[in-house]
Amino acid sequence: MPGDNPDSFASFAYFGPEGTFTEAALLTVPEAAGALREPFATVPAALDAVRRGDADAAMVPLENSVEGPVTTTVDDLADGDALIIAGEVLLPVEFSLLVRSGTRLGDIKRICTHPHAYAQCRRWLADRLPDAEVSTNTSTAGAAMAVSDPTSEFDAAIAAPIAGERYGLVPAAEGIADRAGAVTRFVLVRRPGPPGAVTGMDRTSLMAYLTDDHPGALLEFLTEFAVRGVNLTLIQSRPTGDGFGRYRFWIDCEGHVADARVGEALMGLRRICNDVRFLGSYPRADEVRPEIRRGTHDDDFTEASAWLSAIRSGHDR
Repeated sequence: MPGDNPDSFASFAYFGPEGTFTEAALLTVPEAAGALREPFATVPAALDAVRRGDADAAMVPLENSVEGPVTTTVDDLADGDALIIAGEVLLPVEFSLLVRSGTRLGDIKRICTHPHAYAQCRRWLADRLPDAEVSTNTSTAGAAMAVSDPTSEFDAAIAAPIAGERYGLVPAAEGIADRAGAVTRFVLVRRPGPPGAVTGMDRTSLMAYLTDDHPGALLEFLTEFAVRGVNLTLIQSRPTGDGFGRYRFWIDCEGHVADARVGEALMGLRRICNDVRFLGSYPRADEVRPEIRRGTHDDDFTEASAWLSAIRSGHDR
């Protein structure tokens, strides 16, 4: 089985087709350039390729700074056979309005794109192409592929610039997102195994399931992190599918499972939750180091454990 270092990954799956932002994220991993890369039509299909052993790792979108979590990815990692996150990529998202050569802005009547892309360009379209009809596709690259067909019913696609390069399209307009500076977070996912080494700039992901719905239930498990000085970088509720009012929580926190404060927080969470699925500890793409509060360093936990052992053995002074 491949190790945690991408050096050992010989093949990669990714959410395709060619020309997606996901492919662009994968190409930021140096080892991916010379490895086998296979696109898949959906996020679950890419992840299942790893589960079957047809790929060593998969790159999939997880979170967008404008649209929030990619629920398809979150739910598949929670419900499918276990996989863990080995790394992450933060990719600036820029949208272009791509057309076949010779198409002018005024000629565009029908546009194809992914729903998230449409949501991020809605105001621009309302201002510049208010009468254009917008249809959605499973990916921005799939939209570009459709437009590249000379017989296509679509005049333009909203997609990443890389999609224009892949499918021979040219930009009728560039940088059309309503909010500048949008970023998508992608994760590199592999089969289960020991987490990578601690870097000091790590993130840990997990899914926690409440045992029952009662006053203060969410506060109880948030307290497990707070009292140990573990900062949460994301918390998102998702329905379990078992009926109304039944939720699980996607949690990202600062630190590595090998850090005493994080490990003890996860043990505390496991005691009070119906289930906890560990989804990986991996280096943060932004290389942010956590601020470790007094009393929550590894040495503090070691000293406290030694003190308790001394008390239990009757040797405390």
